[in-house]
Amino acid sequence: MSASTPVDDPVGESVDEPVGESSDESADGPASIPADDPLARERTHLAASRSALRAMREDVEALDISDVTANWVNAAALAHQIEERIKALADLSDTPLFFGRLDYLHSPGAEQAEGADGERFYIGRRHVHDADGDPMVIDWRAPVSQPFYRASKKDPLDIALRRRFGYTGGDLTAYEDEHLSDPAEAATTSKLLQQEIERPRVGPMRDIVATIQPEQDEIVRSGLSGSVCVQGGPGTGKTAVGLHRVAYLLYAHRERLARTGTLVVGPNRSFLHYIEQVLPALGELTVAQATVDDLVAHVEVRGTDDAPAAVVKGDARMAEVLRRALYAHVTMPTEPVVVVRGSRRWRVPAYELEEIVRQLLDRDIRYGAARDALPQRIAHAVLVQMERAGEAPDDRVQDAVARNSAVKAAVKAVWPAVDPAKLVLRLLGDPEFLAEHAEGLLDEQERKTILWAKPARSVKSAKWSAADAVLIDEATDLVQRTHSLGHVVLDEAQDLSPMQYRAVGRRCTTGSATVLGDLAQGTTPWATRSWEEALLHLGKQDALIEELTAGFRVPTDVITYASRLLPHIAPGLTPVASIRENPGFFEVRRSGGTDDVVSACRELLRNEGSVGLIAADARVPELARALTAAGITSIAPGEETTHATRLTLVPASLAKGLEYDYVVLDEPRAVVDAEPDERTGLRRLYVALTRAVSGLIVTHTTDLPEQLT
Repeated sequence: MSASTPVDDPVGESVDEPVGESSDESADGPASIPADDPLARERTHLAASRSALRAMREDVEALDISDVTANWVNAAALAHQIEERIKALADLSDTPLFFGRLDYLHSPGAEQAEGADGERFYIGRRHVHDADGDPMVIDWRAPVSQPFYRASKKDPLDIALRRRFGYTGGDLTAYEDEHLSDPAEAATTSKLLQQEIERPRVGPMRDIVATIQPEQDEIVRSGLSGSVCVQGGPGTGKTAVGLHRVAYLLYAHRERLARTGTLVVGPNRSFLHYIEQVLPALGELTVAQATVDDLVAHVEVRGTDDAPAAVVKGDARMAEVLRRALYAHVTMPTEPVVVVRGSRRWRVPAYELEEIVRQLLDRDIRYGAARDALPQRIAHAVLVQMERAGEAPDDRVQDAVARNSAVKAAVKAVWPAVDPAKLVLRLLGDPEFLAEHAEGLLDEQERKTILWAKPARSVKSAKWSAADAVLIDEATDLVQRTHSLGHVVLDEAQDLSPMQYRAVGRRCTTGSATVLGDLAQGTTPWATRSWEEALLHLGKQDALIEELTAGFRVPTDVITYASRLLPHIAPGLTPVASIRENPGFFEVRRSGGTDDVVSACRELLRNEGSVGLIAADARVPELARALTAAGITSIAPGEETTHATRLTLVPASLAKGLEYDYVVLDEPRAVVDAEPDERTGLRRLYVALTRAVSGLIVTHTTDLPEQLT
């Protein structure tokens, strides 16, 4: 491997002109640029590409749609599409327009990678073309870009040269070459790749499009029809892989997903705020983001459950309890229906009505859909009698009969409308009603656990918990089918209850899913025990389960220390193996109190990058006061760091999914003791220990958990 950098950063050596370069004038720039200054030529191509992107944006901005829309609705829709296209073509000054280059050898057979003899492609976050329509930057998702991530010395994929670019801000400052088809050049680790992985993190999560590894790329480019579950330890890039998979699927199946929609589900709003800039940076602006609580927000959540109640309410058995309770409202008719039309009376006997009701029950369709079908079925029975009597009724007559007051009264008596929230209200407030429909499913103690001590009088006055809202969502789906999306990404999935999995699964019954998580980081009492079990509740039991074990984020010393907990929290999981060349900074300190914690924060703030102070939730107020007294400004998770304010004070309960260049972890024992049981506490500690990218200081006044020593 060879590299070239500016004179003031002499870590590489000069290189021969790569395949296809010449001193003649070309798309890369004028002939006045010396052939022995490839960095200047690449900078020229970058400038030309930025100009081309501006021209593309200006062309869209100049579109006149006044003569091509038939009405104001079409005009508004087209104007919105144009506005979204303009946003997607934004040139982010501090984001590299391209990060790599591929020089192909040739493509003699259909099985070779795409690309003609000697063709060169610049790989970037989006497609850019010149005024003639010729590509200047190729989208990283295009098939021709795939060898940038997959090619190796063992399998060069018809690539002569792979060039990576280094940037400072938005300025191209370095490049690094791999001559993949040259047997004389040994395979080495890319320094630019390592630098990009270890680059300080300030602000929201950034994309990994320049650093995707082959095993990650395989997951990213897997097809839309199949679901994928990614088990990945801390720092393996599972969240980024999931987001890039969405971006890839939108590229490969844009029309289909434009119709059906895509959704990213995260554990909390802080997490969603942290990741929300990744997809827009890749030019994708149409992906919705939500928490599970957002999805099931049928009622206002004002209450909380203790852990035992939440566990029972989140159990998959509750789905059958709800189904029984709902369909118990259906009663078999005992009286005939008599429809009067003019001078004629048409009688549908009770036994025939019962047969109609049983047929609808046997069809296993939604409660509400069956109720809507019942008056039409009764009306059809009347029309059959009319036809036998010699009349010739049409569809209008059937609709009129279905609206007849006698038919309506029968439907109301036999198949009454049910409000899902009222159904759950009665289950949780009426011991006899719950016992009747939980028979053989929940034992007496479990029923007592979820019953309200004081039944609520109405849906509005009830202090609903988050688990209650999930039950209402289940009941709502039993009444009326939930709209299904084309693809759903579910992150931090290990913390969901079976009923929450069902709630997410309802949103992709006809689509696919990408499930992301780490069993070792399950910190709820109902955390899933296996991905097979979780996928079953999600309705995606055929999903492919992939495991990522190469760590890109957490330094070697830190992940090795944290992995001491694995035998106690997730026996059988493969520990993460850090591929970081920089071992990172790691220290465990016996502390004298909050002053020492503040000193550790001040020490780490002398470095470039973000700093997170993670502590048990109950200790956060005290630490906040100590930081303020010391004149150190801090922000809460979800607020964006700036170069002026780089310290985030993080309650341990919100640390999952976040990352900081440096972390101070306060009182590990307090983090463990804050949870209802030791295993959950150790898992919470595992999460807190693995948030650092470059360095970690653990401070403690009480003894460390024995599992760490």
